[in-house]
Amino acid sequence: MSRIGKLPVAIPAGVKVTVANSLITVEGPKGKLTQDYNDLVDIAVKENEVIVTPKCDSKPANAAHGLYRNLVQNMVIGVSQGYSKSLIINGVGFRADVQGKMLVMNLGYSTDFIAVIPEGLTVTTDDQGKITISGINKQQVGEFAADIRKLRKPEPYKGKGIRYETETIRRKVGKSGVK
Repeated sequence: MSRIGKLPVAIPAGVKVTVANSLITVEGPKGKLTQDYNDLVDIAVKENEVIVTPKCDSKPANAAHGLYRNLVQNMVIGVSQGYSKSLIINGVGFRADVQGKMLVMNLGYSTDFIAVIPEGLTVTTDDQGKITISGINKQQVGEFAADIRKLRKPEPYKGKGIRYETETIRRKVGKSGVK
């Protein structure tokens, strides 16, 4: 049995969780999220907790047990607090601007990159080259941040590129030039 799945999910004040027809709906001050779930698990809302239990003792049921418990946890945190990721742009002339529902980035190529901001996400930029992506869906925030980082990954010699704020780049030494 999953050790993570055994833990109940605490429901904070202002968040409402409903389960019906293999669909979990979580509503909170920041928005509303829905997730369908497998018939290998039972999900019950009791007082201020959500409890996920497997229907049988099989390997797929145990895997789904921990998965759906974590998905419910992420949904509860998303509608109550929200998620955000920060990216740092390093490089001479590298910059990013938000124009309406588009993120326009100059990353040292001959043309600018234009990324359409998905519905439900907010993106802000500042003059120091910091991009902040925030929203209520953890998966959507992380995927959009990864797509932006993929446009110009940080290189190990000069450190130019797009990196996460918490990421450290392992730097390499260049050519020694000694004969």
